[in-house]
Amino acid sequence: MPLKIIRNDITKVSADAIVNTANPEPKYSYGTDTAVYKAAGEEELLKERRKIGHINEGDVAITSAFRLPAKYIIHAVSPRYIDGSSGEEEKLRACYSNSLKIGAQYGCKSIAFPLIATGSFSYPKEEGMRIALDEINAFLMNQDMLVYLVVFDGAATKLGMNLYPDLEAYIDHNYVCHKYQEEYQYLYPDNRVNNCCGFDVYNRKPKDKEGSQENVKAPERKMRTGSFAPRFNKYSSVCDNPMMVSENTATYSYGDDIYTFSEKNQSALNERMEHLSDTFQQYLIYLINTKHMTNAEVYKRAIVTKQLFSKIKLNPGYHPDKATAMRLCVGAKLNIDETKDLLARAGYALSPCDKRDIIFSFFIEHEVFDMIEIDIALEEHGLPCFIE
Repeated sequence: MPLKIIRNDITKVSADAIVNTANPEPKYSYGTDTAVYKAAGEEELLKERRKIGHINEGDVAITSAFRLPAKYIIHAVSPRYIDGSSGEEEKLRACYSNSLKIGAQYGCKSIAFPLIATGSFSYPKEEGMRIALDEINAFLMNQDMLVYLVVFDGAATKLGMNLYPDLEAYIDHNYVCHKYQEEYQYLYPDNRVNNCCGFDVYNRKPKDKEGSQENVKAPERKMRTGSFAPRFNKYSSVCDNPMMVSENTATYSYGDDIYTFSEKNQSALNERMEHLSDTFQQYLIYLINTKHMTNAEVYKRAIVTKQLFSKIKLNPGYHPDKATAMRLCVGAKLNIDETKDLLARAGYALSPCDKRDIIFSFFIEHEVFDMIEIDIALEEHGLPCFIE
């Protein structure tokens, strides 16, 4: 795999060359620059850097790596983000392309990049990632090199290590449920198992080994009090047994839960029903408009090109590949039900036995709409990334 996105400290990555986001003058500043100088040896590196002198934004220079686990340091002077229309993109692209060119000239077989300019220089992270991928992939079409894109921001990452135990538990849980259904299919021939608890989610009664429910006592219903409405069971998609109907609300039971369906919910449901026959493209545009998002917000968060999004928007019959469809779900900040619905319109489903799908679902359910974080998690689990 010529491109890998990893979470690490770039000063600890073993590669032929490490790219440093350099100061234009022969001195170092905060951020990655400071970390590189301190790890390499400040005095030695500064002495070498002074021989080079001033470097313009977008230009690069190369020095020895000294104490770093690399042969070279490529010093790339990145632009400070102003408004997106002051030449920042051209200069940022030059940082990547010039670094790759000089690395190839020096015989490098591997290069590690930070996500240039997205830290203290305030370049939007998703846009910075898209530019990095454009330039790296364009270079790799004609060159054989291993390129690492190193994301390291322990304090600022949306996921952070504190959620990783939850991710592992989530993966394990989904596999357990899936295997439970496989092993006990004779009890649940229709595969409708409620949270592996042994209750059929449609009939709400445990089955005996022959699959019969006639002699099994149903769980006792409990009326809940208070103004809140219990959540739907996350493994089901239907509700039944209306109990009470008033002018403005309808109250339903579901298993042990009682919940209220308001006029507002009914209106939203009616609107959703009007889009039952929508294609993938039509339903995506509908959801984007419903959430009052701009197209640019969506395609930038999804890290897809403006050109691809325009192609989708202009073609009601557009059929994306699954990875693109999933990225657009992230871009539009869809919840898990909206995600499943949109994917189904392109003929896809989230599989309970596919770790990639499970990890993706974890991020959607935790409302971490960040393609970079998702890809880092996939990479760390040895799975194919969405962004290539």
